[in-house]
Amino acid sequence: EYGDIEIQVPRDRLGEFDPVVVKKHQTNVTGIEDQIVALYAKGVSTRDIQDHLLNLYGVEVSPTLISNVTNKIVPIIKEWQNRPLQNIYTVVFLDAIHFKVKQDGHIVNKAAYMVIGIDLEGNK
Repeated sequence: EYGDIEIQVPRDRLGEFDPVVVKKHQTNVTGIEDQIVALYAKGVSTRDIQDHLLNLYGVEVSPTLISNVTNKIVPIIKEWQNRPLQNIYTVVFLDAIHFKVKQDGHIVNKAAYMVIGIDLEGNK
């Protein structure tokens, strides 16, 4: 769904290794990719995603793998962010949350704005 992902498989000369997360001859790891994308969308850090997958599946994933998966959805996000808006919205909600952040060695206030519009059909 998110494109090809390169997986490095260790050699097993005796054929005794039985993979847990990605089974032998499996080409689709959608479950793990979906978990990574869902956690990333919620703002979970790469390290916390690694910990979650280790606890849930018992597998260690590299930060590079997580970045490769999340980088594949960036064009989809950009396309959605740049979509044309409707001309009329019956209701528009505006809100902001303020954060103190360090910028150029000083603590400054920054705002993250959120806007939700409801169109004439009642869709957000």
